Amino acid sequence: MKRREFLQATGLGIAASAVAAPAVAQSMPEMKWRLAASWPKSLDTLWGGCEHFCKRVAEITDNRFQIQPFAAGELVPGLQVLDAVQNGTVEMGNTAMYYYWGKDPAMTFGTALPFGLNSRQMYAWLHHAGGNELLNEVLKNFNCFGTAAGNTGAQMGGWFRKEINTTEDLRGLKFRVGGFAGTILARLGAVPQQLAGGDIYPALEKGTIDAAEWVGPYDDEKLGFYKIAKNYYYPGWWEGCGQSHNIVNLAKWNELPKVYQSVVLTASHETWGWVLGKYDAGNPAALRRLIANGTQFRPFPQEVLVDCYKAAGDVYADLSQTNPLFKKLLDSVLPFRSETSLWMQIAELSYDGFIIRMRARS
Repeated sequence: MKRREFLQATGLGIAASAVAAPAVAQSMPEMKWRLAASWPKSLDTLWGGCEHFCKRVAEITDNRFQIQPFAAGELVPGLQVLDAVQNGTVEMGNTAMYYYWGKDPAMTFGTALPFGLNSRQMYAWLHHAGGNELLNEVLKNFNCFGTAAGNTGAQMGGWFRKEINTTEDLRGLKFRVGGFAGTILARLGAVPQQLAGGDIYPALEKGTIDAAEWVGPYDDEKLGFYKIAKNYYYPGWWEGCGQSHNIVNLAKWNELPKVYQSVVLTASHETWGWVLGKYDAGNPAALRRLIANGTQFRPFPQEVLVDCYKAAGDVYADLSQTNPLFKKLLDSVLPFRSETSLWMQIAELSYDGFIIRMRARS
């Protein structure tokens, strides 16, 4: 006789149910949270990831734990999400940690270190080389706990009104660029501007900025940058991958039942891949449409990339002398990048290169 049938036959099933129901209710109470995002609703990738995450949390908990997402500007401006979570205005947010590098340069490691990791390397570093623990060491100083919840893959270098032929062409250029990369570009004479996604188009249109980067073809097409600036440069060396984070108020996180903490981590993990997959699926067709609309795709000259790489190294060396936490993360990321790049050179690069050559022949 099966266990359930045995319990029912003996009448013990009633007693078992009576014990189980309160236990479930106790571990899975009804809760409602709010999530403030840094993204406008027009972006069905990053904002769509927030919606996907909240939906999965509700589904996994049979709607007992509900999180309502709010787009940039609905509760707080896009670049103030960390502050809202830190002070408890909202329980959690979805944002890019490097937006807050001015509070601590170590924040940049949560999104993308210029000339740092690609998406595969980032995932490996987070989950198998101590990355998550190091990033939460940073976030703890801001009363937050975080977990990665989205990735763009390697990004484009942005939209420029004029061509970039030499490093000197960066001098005086008012360039909207996310996070920490502006510090590096400033060493080469550029004038970095940090603007939330929804504020970039009007600034470019009015001439307040000369150039702007966001993510890649799928998102950039939606934001309409090709209507103003036709020169579209690559690669976005400051973001070999662009990662978003779910950040939670630390007190709220510690109060959360363990089962709900697991749900948040699981749904965030799933959303990380959901966002990356959506970009990879949408970018090729968007790229073709941009070309049809007159976009000029241009690689950054090798001179420019090399000069930026050297400037980045100088910035890292300076910060490592004054910021122990930045140095701690740098000492973790750079050796990991070197070691994993060796493997990717042998396997991934050779395979991808062959497929690309065959595509050109077909």
